[in-house]
Amino acid sequence: MWSTLAGRVRAHISPIAAATACFLAVAFLLTGLETHVVMTMTRSANEIDDARANRAAHAALDAFASRLGATVKDNAIWDDAYATVGSSTFADWAYENWGKTSADYPLYDAAIVIGPGGNAISAFSKGKPFEPREYFGKAFDRQIEAAASPHSAPLINFFKTKTGVALAASQAIQPFNAAKGLPRPSVLTFSKELTPEAIDTLSQEYGLDGLLLQSTPEPGLLSIAITDMNGGAIAYLVWPSKAPGNAVFEEVYPYIAASVGILMFFLMAALLAGMFETQRLRRQAEAARFVASHDCLSGLLNRHGLLEALEHVDSVAPDVSLYVINLDGFKAVNDAWGHAVGDELINIVANALQACHRQILAAARLGGDEFALVRLGSAAGSGMENAILGLFAEPFKIGGRTIEVRASIGVAVRANDITPLELLRRAGMALCRAKENGKSQVVAYDPEFDRERQRGAELEGGLRSAISNGVIEPAFQPLVSAATGAIIGLEALARWRSPAGNISPEVFVPLAEKSGLIDALGAHMLRRSIEHARNWPGLSLSVNVSPVQLCNPDFAAQVTAILEESCFDATRLTLEITEGVLMTSPDQARRSIDQLRRVGIKFALDDFGCGYASIGALRQFGFDRVKIDRSLVSGVGENDSGVGVLRATIALATALGIPVTAEGIENQWQMEILRDCGCDQLQGFLVGKPAPPYEISLRLHRESAGAQLSGQSMVQEETMSASKYRPLGLRFN
Repeated sequence: MWSTLAGRVRAHISPIAAATACFLAVAFLLTGLETHVVMTMTRSANEIDDARANRAAHAALDAFASRLGATVKDNAIWDDAYATVGSSTFADWAYENWGKTSADYPLYDAAIVIGPGGNAISAFSKGKPFEPREYFGKAFDRQIEAAASPHSAPLINFFKTKTGVALAASQAIQPFNAAKGLPRPSVLTFSKELTPEAIDTLSQEYGLDGLLLQSTPEPGLLSIAITDMNGGAIAYLVWPSKAPGNAVFEEVYPYIAASVGILMFFLMAALLAGMFETQRLRRQAEAARFVASHDCLSGLLNRHGLLEALEHVDSVAPDVSLYVINLDGFKAVNDAWGHAVGDELINIVANALQACHRQILAAARLGGDEFALVRLGSAAGSGMENAILGLFAEPFKIGGRTIEVRASIGVAVRANDITPLELLRRAGMALCRAKENGKSQVVAYDPEFDRERQRGAELEGGLRSAISNGVIEPAFQPLVSAATGAIIGLEALARWRSPAGNISPEVFVPLAEKSGLIDALGAHMLRRSIEHARNWPGLSLSVNVSPVQLCNPDFAAQVTAILEESCFDATRLTLEITEGVLMTSPDQARRSIDQLRRVGIKFALDDFGCGYASIGALRQFGFDRVKIDRSLVSGVGENDSGVGVLRATIALATALGIPVTAEGIENQWQMEILRDCGCDQLQGFLVGKPAPPYEISLRLHRESAGAQLSGQSMVQEETMSASKYRPLGLRFN
């Protein structure tokens, strides 16, 4: 009986044991699987965070380099720096602007200027002089050599220094609108050492707790290499892993042994936490991509985003037009109402532009007050231009202010599979042409623009050669006394007779100003004019001066040096300037005028009556003479008001005690009117055309020989000969 009972018990126990064993096996299997899952998640969470931290470390170095590169670019591409770099005062200027700042400036702690010959013109670290090559090593020369191109972007590299690791950014010092063919420039370098303070700043900004700079990576710590210009590692950023997965695992581990349910609960919690973290990182990545491709003020695409959009459009749309829009008068808005109002205007315009036409595929703000629109299709007459211009037909209302701006538009159509960058360049070139044509216009790109640019480059080369070879020579136009008709002075006018024909000063003078040749041209003209004027004692010499020359801090010293080497009486020289320089650069103009006045040079205000110089400006600068603009003289016979305007203009100068010269006199009637109005000096084809020096000498000889003739007879003689000769060219102004 007991054996039978035992058999029955064993019969019941066996299934229970089997079930228990099976349950235990399943439990162990589930526990193992759950442990494996937890361990895998722990490791994945650690890797995700480590990858995030690694990206953040790279981003920190990139941002560190970008800030230094932007700083050196802002300082290297600077008209004032380029204009001063060749002067004897540049070392002091560099110290005041860069060297002194390095003592406590957060963006850089060393500023170096290396001259074209490789010599250190200025080198300061922490506000004190230092030797950059000893500090950076031989690789520094390679960086300077590579950065010496005027049109290259800043060159940025890390260097192993005596005191640690430093980032150096170098770029050629150049003007804002640097032309091709500039001589080898000086190179500006800013450096920032990776000090513990700098590392702490990167640690705080990018969430890298415990970030350190070490010479070698440390086992158990995350790290990225800092490489020099050869790609070799010179140091490492190291930091401990946050290991968020381990923290989660340690939190849930005690519950794994307690219950599968608790394990599953924490497993789900970990999964959810991982999912939320992934979503957060995804949102951060999307936000970073948005910031990288969009303008922070207007929310439109930036230049990078526009180029990406054009790349995408190229693959889906065959016909694409790009419109680049620039606001005319925006600077005046900022100057008058402040940048807050200017920013609001930018936002209003941005919103209006992207909604102005149904075919707009993308809108971008390229910077400042420049926008771009991408339109599907290239057919003319789409109304796109009118839609854009229509946005500016009415003034904008901002905070109770009425603000009026206009727009200039450049258009380029994609053709022949050109790249987005080339399409943007063409649209920008068309915009420049619209600005040059008088603004508030629409200009489409024409291949002739590039050909004109090429011809301009060739003409610039010819001008450079003509100046150095002395091909450009002065012609002289007489200035006669209104009372006697006798020649009392001569105005020097530039003439360029090239093998291809005569080139007008209205062409080559603006080119000289734009290409940086105006100082050389002006010095050459002044020197040659004085050489000829020395043969005509007793006559004054008038020479036109470009506003660019007058604003050069070295202009006064240059003129004085030419007078001294020529032994020319400074009191015989009159420099003629236009009204514009009095408004755009009054301080520098005043300094140059005052310095030259002290040696006896006189100044005449040219083209008086056609500009916007105020009475206060005339009084402040105290001109020795004004020259009535030829447009007022030619308007004498057009209507009754012409004489009235002329009389009023001359009366204004007379009231200020300034003698008046009238230019552009072509007939007897004009001369009589100008005499009657009070002009004491006359100039024009009626009294004498521009002529080469030998003709001037002949005329002076004839006048000396026929001194018994009256001034009136001389005027009549010149009147009869006026129809026989064509003018030799235009004025140098």
